[in-house]
Amino acid sequence: MKEFSNQVAGQVNVEMDAAPGVDLTRVLAEMREQYEAMAEKNRRDAEAWFFSKTEELNKEVASNTEMIQTSKTEITDLRRTMQGLEIELQSQLSMKAGLESSLAETECRYATQLQQIQGLVSSLETQLGELRSEMEAQNQEYKLLLDIKTRLEQEITTYRNLLEGQDARQAGCRGREGGERHPGG
Repeated sequence: MKEFSNQVAGQVNVEMDAAPGVDLTRVLAEMREQYEAMAEKNRRDAEAWFFSKTEELNKEVASNTEMIQTSKTEITDLRRTMQGLEIELQSQLSMKAGLESSLAETECRYATQLQQIQGLVSSLETQLGELRSEMEAQNQEYKLLLDIKTRLEQEITTYRNLLEGQDARQAGCRGREGGERHPGG
C-alpha cells in the first residue's frame, strides 16, 4: 500500500494551467479503480502465499505429528524394554548375590574340611614317623638278634663239632680199650 501510495503520489501531477478543468471525480474514480485492482491483486497474492505456506505448514505439522507419534511409540517400547532389562538386572543381581553367598559357604566348608584333612595328614605323618622310628628300632633289634642267632648257630656248630670230635675220640678210645680187652680175653 505504501508503494501504491508512493506510486500514486508520484503520479499525481498538479498542473495549474488554465486549460479546461479536469474532471477530478473521474480521475479519483480511476485512481480508486487502480488502487482497488492493486489491492485485490495484492490480496489474492497474499492469500495464495498464505494458502501455500499454510499447506506447507500443514504438511510439515502432519509429518512432525507422525514423527512425534512414532517417537512416542519408540519411547514407550524403549521404556518397556528398559523396565524388562531392569527386572532382568535385579534378577541377575539377586542370583549373583545368592551364588556369591553359596560360594562363600562352600569355600568355608571346604576350608574347614581342608583343615581337618591337613590335621589328619599331619597326624598320619606323625604316626608314620613314629612307625619309621619303631621299624628302625625293630630293624636294629632284628639285626642284633640275627647277629646273636648267627653267633649262637656258630657256637652250636662249634660245640657240635667239638661234641662230635669228642664222641669220635671217645669212640676211638673205647674201641681201643675194647680191642685190648678182646685180644686178651
